[in-house]
Amino acid sequence: MPPTQLSKDTSDIEDILALNPRVPDSATIVDTSTTKRNRAYWKRNINHAEMCANKCSEDKQGDFSRTHAMSERAALKESSRCLKCADAPCQKSCPTQLDIKSFITSISNRNFYGSARTILSDNPLGLTCGMVCPTSDLCVGGCNLEASEEGAINIGGLQKFAVEVFKKMGVPQIRDPALPPLADLPDSYRAKVALIGCGPASISCATFLARLGYSDVTVFEKREYGGGLSSSEIPEFRLPFDAVDFEVRLMMDLGVKVVYGKALGTGADDVSIAGLKRDGFEAVFVGCGLPAPKVIPAFEGLTEAQGFYTSKGYLPLVAAGSKPGLCACKSPLPQLYGNVVVLGCGDTAFDCATSAVRTGARRVFVVFRKGFSNMRAVPEEVDLARDERCEFMPFVSPKGVVVKDGRIKYIELVRNEQQPDGSWVADEEQTFKIKADFVISAFGSELGDEMCRAVAPVKLSKWNTIDIDPKTGATNEEWVFAGGDVGGVAGTTVESVNDGKTASWYMHKYLQGLHGLPVPATPKLPMFFTPIDLVDLSVE
Repeated sequence: MPPTQLSKDTSDIEDILALNPRVPDSATIVDTSTTKRNRAYWKRNINHAEMCANKCSEDKQGDFSRTHAMSERAALKESSRCLKCADAPCQKSCPTQLDIKSFITSISNRNFYGSARTILSDNPLGLTCGMVCPTSDLCVGGCNLEASEEGAINIGGLQKFAVEVFKKMGVPQIRDPALPPLADLPDSYRAKVALIGCGPASISCATFLARLGYSDVTVFEKREYGGGLSSSEIPEFRLPFDAVDFEVRLMMDLGVKVVYGKALGTGADDVSIAGLKRDGFEAVFVGCGLPAPKVIPAFEGLTEAQGFYTSKGYLPLVAAGSKPGLCACKSPLPQLYGNVVVLGCGDTAFDCATSAVRTGARRVFVVFRKGFSNMRAVPEEVDLARDERCEFMPFVSPKGVVVKDGRIKYIELVRNEQQPDGSWVADEEQTFKIKADFVISAFGSELGDEMCRAVAPVKLSKWNTIDIDPKTGATNEEWVFAGGDVGGVAGTTVESVNDGKTASWYMHKYLQGLHGLPVPATPKLPMFFTPIDLVDLSVE
């Protein structure tokens, strides 16, 4: 028998009181169909099972907004979990050797500037790397807390947080105040130094050379903006242009000059290794990347008007149409529709796939030659594509396309089989076609014939990359150094940054040797400083 109601309040008060917990006196029954309907009003995470591809495409179309940054509260909580390991395996996994436990400790102490200063001392592109670094394969992959129930530290998120806080301060970079002023340095520091390409490797190299005291450093960039691949190919939602531009401006704070509209080539307005030698440059760093796409014979002759893109053609169009501040051209986004097939399984292929979702594709298929265990893309990229309803087609290779009325209609695929010796072969007995309105080829890139001629007499490898000493970045021409994608060693942005960092020291060693001046046997590069470090905090 229910208890007698002794009093009754107004309806709004009664509604509030009804929310108070009560001890149930019986089991609750609600039919499953009703719960399914009600769940839609309460569920907060993505319902992958019920979410259709069309709905995902509609939600993402034109949405290049970046993911939310870590809040101060979240950063303080995450940084407090760090064990500050004596041997710091996370640091040993970082190509640029960031002092990770030090910058995390600074965050936990609310010293956000100190944290950013630690990051930018070893990595001049600390913000870019905080956003796009494959941390699961690098620092996070070595974190000892991976074995705990809370998992590894979100090192990339903390790095991004610290440098973004510093970015908002609007403070310029300066040389180490303890080093001699530029006017007091020997003439060897006035040597003309050229860097080809304004990408991660060149920005890093130029920054460290300027920190050392070189006052005549010039970067030649073929586009009208800096950043290289970071600006032109990585989508806005992963890496905003203002983050890359911030790092270019930090480099220029030190007096580095950037000349836009100058490509590596053999034309009258281009730059070449031989031409730089004639112009009096005493050292050159080549960090121009690999700008020419690789296109398999089956796709030769196809054009964008027919629905065929390469990653080198498609991603710059996406960047120009979605990155505020990149250029004044106000380019529209590429207009895709229907089925889009992306060929390849590297990071670039998945950038193409997730960008295709945002530029109108109804369905996106990622086609790759091997299996999931052989993917070159980092897990973060693969998970994003899966979350956005991209379909994966492993163990197949493209054989050709069917073109009707001037447009691609189908792509023909062939099944790949792995042999006992580990090699992969196409089984011509297993071929099939799928509908395709657009095909985006992301099979890698190369230097290109004209650029190969422009770097002569520098020796090239059998893969048409510049043949370098992986420990120094030196080439067969003692005054020419190279790094990043064009060097054939780096495979990620952070590795390109480290190539530039390493090469800067050996360029410094070479230039000082020309003038008979010694340098320390152990590399010692200057750290990051700003006018904040000039403030006297001593207490009398």
